Amino acid sequence: MIRKVVSFNYIPIFLLLIILTACTKTSDRRQSDPLPTVDAGESILLPATSSPSALPTHILAATTTPTKLPPTDKSATTVATLTPTPTYPESHFIYPIVGHKQEYPLSCEASAASDWANFFGVSIYESSIQFALPSSDNPDYGFVGQVLTDAWGQIPPYAYGVHAGPIADVLVEMGLPAKAVKNYSLEEVKQKLSENKPIIVWVIGNMVYSEPVEYIDSQGRSVIVAPYEHVVILTGYNQTHLRYMNNGRFIDTPVDVFLNSWGVLGNMAVIYE
Repeated sequence: MIRKVVSFNYIPIFLLLIILTACTKTSDRRQSDPLPTVDAGESILLPATSSPSALPTHILAATTTPTKLPPTDKSATTVATLTPTPTYPESHFIYPIVGHKQEYPLSCEASAASDWANFFGVSIYESSIQFALPSSDNPDYGFVGQVLTDAWGQIPPYAYGVHAGPIADVLVEMGLPAKAVKNYSLEEVKQKLSENKPIIVWVIGNMVYSEPVEYIDSQGRSVIVAPYEHVVILTGYNQTHLRYMNNGRFIDTPVDVFLNSWGVLGNMAVIYE
């Protein structure tokens, strides 16, 4: 087969200029020309140049789709909780506040209630509170024993005293916003004291411990009692101690000593609320 060779000598000059101009337009791209838009995951073939020595066709690698993680077990998720910042100061002491020595062998509850009421501007005699209390063999419902003659330190059905509920009821009847509470916390105590509100609390003796006892009354009702049940008024605190008034005298006791004694009867108190 005979190849036909065309000599450039016969190509007109204007035809050669047209060919050169076409090659230039094909291979040149301005810097300002935008590149083609590529969607994620799509392969793009860039057009090859007309020159045999041009670089090979470029293929853009597809974007790898992240592996979807399994759903989190919500029950196993730990949620951080923030401890509320106390709103009470590090120390606070209520004054002036005065008290008196109880009038009867078993009237510590009525005596403290009288001093507490007087602090809030309601003058009530100890005897008025004492003899307004109902009688019962269960201290959650009334006074146990004979206030004038019986000795201190026993538990029901013998002479004992009375718990917070009946004391609060009498104070409410006499015009005071008294509330009986149990399981009251140290933080709540400090908050209430910082508001200049003394607290009547049920402890054992002079801040000691005695073993709590479950007692079943004559009607089958259960109550926790303890020998040497006693009542005082909390009047202040600092970081290490609590101050209480007992028969008109003020005593500072370490916080842990107070909590040990107060906890015997379940952190019982009467608060102003």
